[in-house]
Amino acid sequence: MRLRVEGMLAACLVLFMGSAMAQEETASDIEQLRKELQLLRQDYEQRIADLEARLQVAEERTVEVASPAAAPVIQSSRSASGNNAFNPAIGVIFQGQAWSYGENPEDYAIPGFPLGGEAGPVGEGFSLGETEIDISATVDDWFTAWLTVPIVIEDGETVVEVEEAWIETLSLPAGLSLRMGRFFSDIGYLNDKHSHSWDFVDQPLVYQAFLGNQYIDDGVQGRWVAPTDLYLELGGEWLRGDRFPAGGAANSGFGAYTLHARLGGDVGYSHSWLAGLSWVSSESVERASGDEDEPLLFTGDSDLLMAEFVWKWAPNGNWKQRNFKLQAEFLWRDEQGFYALPDGRILPWDSEQEGWYAQAVYQPFPGWRFGARYDALSGDNPGVEYAGTPLDTLGRDPKRYSLMTDWSHSEFSRLRLQYSEDRAGLIDDQQWGLQYIYSIGAHGAHSF
Repeated sequence: MRLRVEGMLAACLVLFMGSAMAQEETASDIEQLRKELQLLRQDYEQRIADLEARLQVAEERTVEVASPAAAPVIQSSRSASGNNAFNPAIGVIFQGQAWSYGENPEDYAIPGFPLGGEAGPVGEGFSLGETEIDISATVDDWFTAWLTVPIVIEDGETVVEVEEAWIETLSLPAGLSLRMGRFFSDIGYLNDKHSHSWDFVDQPLVYQAFLGNQYIDDGVQGRWVAPTDLYLELGGEWLRGDRFPAGGAANSGFGAYTLHARLGGDVGYSHSWLAGLSWVSSESVERASGDEDEPLLFTGDSDLLMAEFVWKWAPNGNWKQRNFKLQAEFLWRDEQGFYALPDGRILPWDSEQEGWYAQAVYQPFPGWRFGARYDALSGDNPGVEYAGTPLDTLGRDPKRYSLMTDWSHSEFSRLRLQYSEDRAGLIDDQQWGLQYIYSIGAHGAHSF
């Protein structure tokens, strides 16, 4: 294409030069030729810029929309190969928020679903959210590495954590890849996504209740992507089992494993979809939930089944102008074992619980997005033995309604306003939140 444009440019120059030589070479003629030459150069450069922009859009569509087969492999792995300008590539995500509640968030509880892990409402008033430092690099032609170090404020003290630290293969044959270290489990749709890429400030109720917000653990992960037009991915993980919904690192530190399968594809040039199933099986030894000072301790087996579905629309694949995303997940949990209660009682536990959420986000024009989410939980009545404990459902089916709007000046900044009517706790609550998200430095693309 460049040779063809250059050839056209040369031909035009010859014509203009011949015409100029046929006339009297005055100063004004030379100046006119210079102006015409400048116009041709500008046109040439504009054409090249337009072609490069179209190429970029096509590549982004191939990764994120048109070829879901590529998205989880490249995007989910957050390969550092795209950040070769830095070695290693370093990025920082800044987050902050301000929240207002009708009720005291420190007293928040969901009857029948004691929260564990990192679950729970955001602190009231102004607060500094998680400041995330990402470091990534290609180790060599076989491996890439990723490190995520969040800096958080807990009880007035600065805490530095290792959220992710993993090595992943680059050159295994037949669409295989292997990840080793600490990582977000690749179950469900939302679990492996960092908080700055969420469409809402917080996770759905079912993620908070069943996964402690997000399941992260140490172990190994294997994935296989089929060499087919229809995207097919199969994967599994063997994990330590030291984090909620597991706990206690049972079986000498081999206490949990997961399986997942996903299908995806395109419908024309403007639509794409992804569907999947995931399963988490874990053994827990005194898994803590509920009040930190007087926790409930669960010991037993936990099985979690997850179903996900996502539909995306963007006119001709140009998601920067307009786009729409619909996503939903359903989770079902079966646990058998016993609970040690704060009053010293040890009671048998055999319960099935479920929850789901559905949300839609629409961008009508660049910069602005509007979203709505509904999420709910339900579970068995555990019996009279649990009356008066946090495991008593009180005959309620927790639910919540959320609305949000956000504005992004660029892909590196976002301001968000969110409102939630929470009917999950003991008392219905209305919640308002403001959030900012800013990023600097290198940062990998987000997954589909």
